[in-house]
Amino acid sequence: MSEADLHSGRASHGASDAVLNALPLPVVTVAPDGKIADANVAAESFFEASALLLRRQMLRDLVPFGSPLLALIDQVRHRGAAVNEYKVDLSTPRNPGDRLVDLHVAPLPERPNHVVVMLQERTIADKMDRQLTHRGAARSVSALAAMLAHEIKNPLSGIRGAAQLLEQSAADDDRTLTRLICDEADRIVKLVDRMEVFSDERPVEREPVNIHVILEHVKRLAQSGFARHIKFAETYDPSLPPVLANRDQLIQVFLNLIKNAAESIGEGAGDGEIQITTAFRPGVRLQLPGSKTRVSLPLEFCIRDNGPGVPDELLPHLFDPFVTTKPAGSGLGLALVAKIVGDHGGIIECESQHRHTVFRVLMPMFTGDGAGPAPA
Repeated sequence: MSEADLHSGRASHGASDAVLNALPLPVVTVAPDGKIADANVAAESFFEASALLLRRQMLRDLVPFGSPLLALIDQVRHRGAAVNEYKVDLSTPRNPGDRLVDLHVAPLPERPNHVVVMLQERTIADKMDRQLTHRGAARSVSALAAMLAHEIKNPLSGIRGAAQLLEQSAADDDRTLTRLICDEADRIVKLVDRMEVFSDERPVEREPVNIHVILEHVKRLAQSGFARHIKFAETYDPSLPPVLANRDQLIQVFLNLIKNAAESIGEGAGDGEIQITTAFRPGVRLQLPGSKTRVSLPLEFCIRDNGPGVPDELLPHLFDPFVTTKPAGSGLGLALVAKIVGDHGGIIECESQHRHTVFRVLMPMFTGDGAGPAPA
């Protein structure tokens, strides 16, 4: 082979890699011995491992025991033709949760006995369909929200006044807590002023926000009160770009989610843990209602807990108003969370198993032009 042919081959291989990595769907190539020969960026995110690590793995070690995917690969090698399979569960103890996928398995003629596998996550598609239902259901409580706004302001002013009086005689260490009470009372007043958010169609006032500052603030609030008995673990992506959001509303979202997690774990649990993670997940896109524009949602924020989980019959209706597992709960918290996330152009979904419940928020990043999320 001439040097020109060698360079041409390298350029062609590089172009192929670029095309594969641009695909939003996970794609892996499986060698004749069952080992993963290659994987694109979306596959790295799906299997939560780098391509370098995946190339050392047998595919059977990444999927459930006896998975139909393995039989499909054998079938494709035997027949030499592509095969499709729908709603296959690829969840494993390493990657738990709802991981239903549609499979497309095809041979690679230029590489004998090699097979390419493409995955279409059903959970992502179903998330998109459910968001409009969540948003519409949340708006049904607008009248109740207006009444609550009126009733909440009166006791709030008393709480803030008492905190200011305490601050005058408090020690330096305690002033941090009284200041926290005043700051939170002021924030609640702002939220109460917009309690009609369920029926408010005005654009949300947004600015570039560092999500890690928000999450650390919410964690401090939780550890000072309802979650003081729970261990927190954080896994943050420090390179994450800003999210275009309303700061106070994001605090409301994650305070609700962490409070739900803490209440699910309960005060009697000695090993209660809440994990907060942030990550950049390219490839997730949402079509805006009434528009052909598709918006990229690469920012992923997760709240995980090891509580008993959400009952299966409740899971599809978790974001509907007045749906709750708490004896004294109103069922408004998650409805408001779904509405706020939707107003920000994002989506929220819950996956739950015993001792592994995840609330996942996907949102657009700040594009720098003040015009909102960029079309994908």
